[in-house]
Amino acid sequence: MSAFDSSNGKARVPSPSGSLRNVVDHNEGNDEPTHSRRFDAAAVKSQVIHVQPLKRSEMQPSYSQDLGTGEVTHGIYGTLLQGLGSIIGLFGAIPCCPCPNPFREVEQGSVGLVSRFGQFYKSVDPGLVQVNVCTESLRVVDVKIQISPIGRQMVITRDNVNVEIDSVIYFQIVNPYRAAFGISDLRQALIERAQTTLRHVVGARAVQSVVTEREAIAFEIAEIVGDVADKWGVAIEGILIKDIIFSPEVSASLSSAAQQKRIGESKVIAARAEVDSARLMRQAADILASPAAMQIRQLEALQQMAKSANSKVIFVPMQLQSDVVAQLANQQGETSVAGGSSSDVTVGLSGAGRAAVLNSISEV
Repeated sequence: MSAFDSSNGKARVPSPSGSLRNVVDHNEGNDEPTHSRRFDAAAVKSQVIHVQPLKRSEMQPSYSQDLGTGEVTHGIYGTLLQGLGSIIGLFGAIPCCPCPNPFREVEQGSVGLVSRFGQFYKSVDPGLVQVNVCTESLRVVDVKIQISPIGRQMVITRDNVNVEIDSVIYFQIVNPYRAAFGISDLRQALIERAQTTLRHVVGARAVQSVVTEREAIAFEIAEIVGDVADKWGVAIEGILIKDIIFSPEVSASLSSAAQQKRIGESKVIAARAEVDSARLMRQAADILASPAAMQIRQLEALQQMAKSANSKVIFVPMQLQSDVVAQLANQQGETSVAGGSSSDVTVGLSGAGRAAVLNSISEV
């Protein structure tokens, strides 16, 4: 099945190889030569944007509510103004009429609050709203998540260090009536409250804690501000600490402290390594100081001498074999072998030592 591309007036059809090929529309009055282009199917597939279907549960909730107008009539005078406003609005709905238009538009993401004679009586959802031009007024409240910079604050920490903190606050109006009629300047009130809380929270911490626990500080500030903002019909989505700025002297001091800490840790590691090395060397010295170890080293020296290519004369001390036998005899009370006596072990080891020496000499 072919597809038509309106941007260049060419029909796009799939080629047998699976790629897309542009076919020239012969109805065009263009004499310029055109060439077919081949695109990789994988590249085209990677450029496809998958759009998630809109769910009604994810849309803006309804804030529509009507409290009734029985208490806002204000007698005959109010009735006359109400009727006059209806007549003017009737003519104002006609295009090109100089009378004021009674219809107002409420954008998506906002809520309309309608007041009659200055008294609130209903809230409306996004769309077209009709109001009385003489007696009613419409106030639009934004219920989207809003971002407001708190501003850079100079704060003194617990250890008397001056730092500048730059942060922002995320908030959303959840009660339009409280946000519109309960406080005069909602945004400024949130900023002032966040600044005061920021100075209080950071002032109770050391400078090292301020640097390493940035998220914990932001969470604590959001909790404190959220308790107050709830009375204003606002939910605090979060507070983000963007930057922490130190003076050059403080920055140099922190850098020096971190460097000294790393040097101290490296010295501790080196000292532990030296202790372990000394312990191992002590154990090795104790082992090599035994007579049996000395005899083994003598046998290894004779073996290395026998492997050299030069002609030599090797004098094997007669005491070597007797020393090995005597050492094994001294240790026969401490060592036991299953299935054999200590004398058999001594004879076997002495024979093995003698055989090793003779084999080494015979290889020369």
